[in-house]
This record gives sequence, C-alpha cells and structure tokens, in this order.
Amino acid sequence: MASSLKLAASLRTVLWNSTANSVTQISSCCSCLFYQQTRHLRKRSHNIPAWRVKQFEKHVEDDISVESEKFIKTAIHDHYKSVIKSPLKEAPWERGTWTQWPKTLRTGVLALKLGVLPQWTKKGEKIYTTLLQVLDNHVINYRNPAEATKLAAWHPMWRNKYGAVVVGALGTDPRMFTPEYNNLFRKTGLPPKRKLARFLVTPNAAVQPGTPLSCLHFRVGDYVDVQARTIEHGFQGVIKRWRMKGLPASHGVTKAHRRIGSIGGRPNRSAIKKGKKMPGHMGGDWSTLRGLKIWRINTKYNVLYVNGKNIPGRIHSFIRITDTKLPHKESPDNPPHMPTCFVEDQPENLPENLYADDLFQFIEPSLTFPDES
Repeated sequence: MASSLKLAASLRTVLWNSTANSVTQISSCCSCLFYQQTRHLRKRSHNIPAWRVKQFEKHVEDDISVESEKFIKTAIHDHYKSVIKSPLKEAPWERGTWTQWPKTLRTGVLALKLGVLPQWTKKGEKIYTTLLQVLDNHVINYRNPAEATKLAAWHPMWRNKYGAVVVGALGTDPRMFTPEYNNLFRKTGLPPKRKLARFLVTPNAAVQPGTPLSCLHFRVGDYVDVQARTIEHGFQGVIKRWRMKGLPASHGVTKAHRRIGSIGGRPNRSAIKKGKKMPGHMGGDWSTLRGLKIWRINTKYNVLYVNGKNIPGRIHSFIRITDTKLPHKESPDNPPHMPTCFVEDQPENLPENLYADDLFQFIEPSLTFPDES
C-alpha cells in the first residue's frame, strides 16, 4: 500500500512539474541565475546565496521497486512525446544569410571535455588536440534584440543589436528538478537540461526553439573560441599561484622559505601598490582561448578535436564553443552553416570521421616508393 501511494505521488509530482503555467513569472527572475557570467569584484569559491532560485529538488524515492521505476520513466517519456507539443511542428523559421559586415554572430554549443589526444600532420608534425563532445544540445529559447534588452542590463553598444539564444545540454529526469526550473523547458517540448548557457546572436542567425545542435554546427578547418572556468585550487601561496622563487633555503633563513618577502611599502605613500601579486584564491575564473582550429570531427559520437592541450576546465566539465572573433581566422569565401547544420542539410553517406586536409589519416600509407620500372 505504501509503495503504491509513493508511486502515485511520484506521478502526480511529475505531471504537475510539466503542466504548471508560471513560465513568464519565473523566466525573468531566473535570467540572472542561468545567464549572468560576469566576474564579481570579490572572489567567491561558493555559490552566491539568497537570491538564487532553487534548481535541484529530489523527488525520487529510494524504496520504489524496479517495475514501478520503469513505469514512471515510460509515463514521463509518453507525456513529453504526446502531450507537450514541440514548436518544430509549426512552420520553420526563415533562414538568414551570413554577412561579414555587419558581422554575423551564430549561436554556440556546450561540450564536455574528455581529454587530450595527439594527432599528426602529413608533414610528420605532432600536434595535441583536446576532445570536446557535444552532448544532447538543444535550443531552449530565443529572444529578439528588443526583448533581450528589456530583461538584462546590456552594454550600451549591444542594445537593440543582438538577440539571445539559450542552449541546454544533457537532458535528465524532471523529478530531480523543481517545478520552476521545469517550466523553463515547457515551450520547447523537451525534458529539463542539466546545463544552460546564453549566446549572443544577430537577428539573421536566430534559431527556432527545440532545434538540436550537433558537432556539425562547425566544420573541419574552422577556428573556434572556447570558454570555461579554470581548475579550482583554493587559497594558494605566491609560489604556486604566481610561480615566485621564494627565499633562500639556508644562510639564516628560518621558517620563511616559501614566503613572499618584501611587498614594496614606502613611507608617506600607500603601503602596497595596486595589483601586487600576493597569496589568495587561485582558479575558478572564466578563461577564453581564441582561434583554435578544428582538426577532426567524429560524427558518430559528436566529438570535436580542437587544437591545443591547455583548454581551461577539468575533465568532464562543460565548455562553451563559439565561432572565433579573430578577423584573420575567418573565411568570408566559405561561410558557415546558417544558422546551424540541420538534418536535411547533411549528406546521405556521412563518414564517421572528418579530417582536415593537412591531417594525416592512419588508413593512408606513411611511406611511398617510386616505381623503378
């Protein structure tokens, strides 16, 4: 009896999470939670309290049987498949054309950092690439420039110029989230996503909500910008944080081998200069690397082989990938897919691996001998 009551409560919670109608009330107050990415003046290694909207809420009971759990998951799948309508069933949006000036900004994707793998060029040069997997990306929402300007304190140069596209990654069980968070995905007809990110786009690169994004959003040979939070190290001294030398190991030095030493104080002046390198919180900052080449794409597992082994973030952390903003890395003669690569635009016999022209493939012979005859 108790198990059946818990089963009914779980189903009631799932359906209520999906059918609530408070999207407009929550979207405005959640904008600062999911979309704000400014660095605060005071370093914090923890989440900002008080005004943050609660995101996670456990609704899954531990003592539900396996059969009941399967039934609940089937009910959730049928509910999102039949009851909630997808906006993609409506008329598709008109596609824009890519322009170099004014520059077109497309949406980006969220990728999972897998690790570093070496590759070789046809000249025998060894290069290091980082594997970034684009996992279950969908467009959650789009706001035109007028709506985006009203909801956020935009920079004066951005007002009424750029729209906002919200991209979500890694769909999960709606029972693990609060009703307010689940309502953000109601208009797309998709289950909630674990990660959300906002990208600035121009009006000609607007993407319809519910559109899937894959690794084919980019092409082999394109240059991208990656952004993520650096690895968190906590409070560290100057030797690890700023690579300082420290004091001598002998000749009268006592318990000060890893100290900073003199910090440059002078009489009748400020004791410490502004920006002095001192001990403090290390890591956890947003870092951006620009102009990284895509050497290879695996279309089966949606993996991008991006140049470099110093991409910020830990393994299995999420990274933002966008088109590069470096003008000398763009190719005006070969514009990208607008606004993204749709399923109907993909070739029928798409190979599993796509390689750059100057990247060596191990199916090719490494040595060739001239014909002596």
